[in-house]
Amino acid sequence: MKQPDDTNKKLSTRQRILVYIQNSDMVSPVDINEKFNINRQMIHRHLKTLLEAGEIRKIGSAPRVFYTEINDDNTIQNYQIKAETKDIVDNNFFFIEPAGMELSGIKGFEKWCKKRHFDIGKKAEEFKKITQKYQKKKSNDLLNASQKMLKTFGSNCCVNKLFYFEFYAVEIFGKTKMGQKLLYAKQGEDRAKMKEIACTIRPAIINLIKSQNIDSIVFVPPTVPRQIQFMKVLESELALSLANIEVLKVIGDVRVPQKTLKKIEDRIENAQNTFVVNNKAKFKTTLIIDDAVGSGASINQIACKLTRAQHTQSVIGFSVTGSLNDFEVISEV
Repeated sequence: MKQPDDTNKKLSTRQRILVYIQNSDMVSPVDINEKFNINRQMIHRHLKTLLEAGEIRKIGSAPRVFYTEINDDNTIQNYQIKAETKDIVDNNFFFIEPAGMELSGIKGFEKWCKKRHFDIGKKAEEFKKITQKYQKKKSNDLLNASQKMLKTFGSNCCVNKLFYFEFYAVEIFGKTKMGQKLLYAKQGEDRAKMKEIACTIRPAIINLIKSQNIDSIVFVPPTVPRQIQFMKVLESELALSLANIEVLKVIGDVRVPQKTLKKIEDRIENAQNTFVVNNKAKFKTTLIIDDAVGSGASINQIACKLTRAQHTQSVIGFSVTGSLNDFEVISEV
């Protein structure tokens, strides 16, 4: 049984805060200040220490932040794991729980496995094999998805090459680390996460621009209305010194986002009739950047408009994430 916070005067301030949180549902820094009359700086220092020690859980974001106890059993089964496997899990595992808590690295993987009653050692080896399988497909930190476009669009393919930074999802484990971050950055309109993604992918994009002699760029305009648009933040944060070809998204009587369309034919028709190129200059190689490629219809139709109107000679596509299969509809982002 948990002891009340006022029964032991020998407890340190941090311990008393912990007991107070354990005996409450959710506690805010304001609640702690009113309970113990401690200044804000000290409160946050104690909370940070308790968070890092895994004693409490943080819920929400400023200005609505609350703290609660971690009420699951923290005991983790004994398991064997190779150093190489641990490193791969530490660097690549990332999961966001339904309540919005981030689980990452080996500690997050342990909790993820425990909730699903998985054998941690065996599942870690499985995660390693799948991660290595797709890492081997990378060259210069990118996945070459050019064949996907040819298989999907055939003679109507206008994209010379297509690259992904990461697959959106893989077998067994679902959404990848980047897939998770992109989904929640967009849906949560989280500018900080958007900037984090931009920082992560920028070196690979710079290398791509150099290797492909790219002289112009297009950022695929968003089709879903949001106050904070990922593609706008990405364009600002990448700050690429290239000529920017403006592509406009024209809305008909009814807004029909690409993500709502399930058939490739409908996606092609939507992209063909709603993207307008606003450009008079001519370029040699244009880079089209998108956040997620499912069918590839948006990038391909923009590429066709560019090349058929002789705005550019060749087109390279780049997407933060993309589908694993030859044709797949990604409707979440």
